[in-house]
Amino acid sequence: MINFKNLQLINPVIRAITESGCSQPTELQNAVIPIILKGRDILASAPKGSGKKLAFTLPILQLLGRNPTEHTNIRVLIIVPTDEIGVETEEKIKQCSKYFSLLTFRINDGESAESQLAFFRKRIDILIASPEGLLEIVEKRPINFSKLEILVLYDADKMIEKTLINRIKNIQKLIPNNIQTLIFCRETSGYLKKSVSPFLRDPVEIVINARSASIKSISQEVFFIEKRDKSGFLIDMLQKNEIKGFMVFTRSKYIADDLVQQLENAGVNTGWIHGNITMAVKNNVLDDFRSGKIQALVTTDIAAKGIDLDELLHIINFDLPAIPQTYVQRIERIRRLGSEGSLISFCTADEHMDLKNIQSLIGFTIPVGTVWE
Repeated sequence: MINFKNLQLINPVIRAITESGCSQPTELQNAVIPIILKGRDILASAPKGSGKKLAFTLPILQLLGRNPTEHTNIRVLIIVPTDEIGVETEEKIKQCSKYFSLLTFRINDGESAESQLAFFRKRIDILIASPEGLLEIVEKRPINFSKLEILVLYDADKMIEKTLINRIKNIQKLIPNNIQTLIFCRETSGYLKKSVSPFLRDPVEIVINARSASIKSISQEVFFIEKRDKSGFLIDMLQKNEIKGFMVFTRSKYIADDLVQQLENAGVNTGWIHGNITMAVKNNVLDDFRSGKIQALVTTDIAAKGIDLDELLHIINFDLPAIPQTYVQRIERIRRLGSEGSLISFCTADEHMDLKNIQSLIGFTIPVGTVWE
């Protein structure tokens, strides 16, 4: 499993990010951090929630920390589309730079330019600004960008709209040519690439697929297990976990029937949805599941069609689906209700090819589960 140590980040960075509650890099962070550390320009597109701010913050802090300088000029300029995003970015940087002697300043669009000019007489390592805020300051007092090392354009697709593109071009005139440029957006287009091309030198282009990102945002585990041990393993898992709302998928009604019997015999409150029950009974079972009276709801894909839940849930693939798209559909069922759900899969020896096909479709290896205590 990839962690931040695998990305060649130094201890002060890892310590700060770990203390902030992040233990594992996102797909985007895993892709771009090593490239940024090598000094390459980046054009990265990724959906909301993919960790774009940390993707540039962590390597920038490391690069600045490794190469401390005595000058008081600005070393990093981060351009954001709005003041609100600037506040979020500043908070992220301060959170992660707690073990560095670096100074960050954000131009506040809500204050007058005159009231903020005094800060530019002091040392600033990282400057955060919207296009309007920066240009307003520059009109009042020239800013020396001669020692600038890194430029970040965050949410660039928002800033190259026709209302902002001229301001971006004016900012380009202020900065040196031989700097590292990092451009992040949600989606790239021909117009965007043309607009930002003057900023970039042989950039590495990275595209994170929205579906892939949303799938990876859901906690997933696979347990390799003997077929004869599956029922006992599931019972043990449910008895050791107080979480309600486990939806258990089997491959057939016959497997489900046998499993329900074993769960009930073990004292697990179990509900069962199958094609032969009336709508009234089905609704009663679902009401009990929603209220927490039922810990495990056993069903098949056919029987589960039309089941609409409005709370977070955890899905257990008692049998791996033979059709990989079915796995994705179960992930989507969780994702629609929030990212706190999880998907746990059992894999027997005769299901290894099913697992391989699923992992090929989703584009990553599902982590192997650990024994629940």
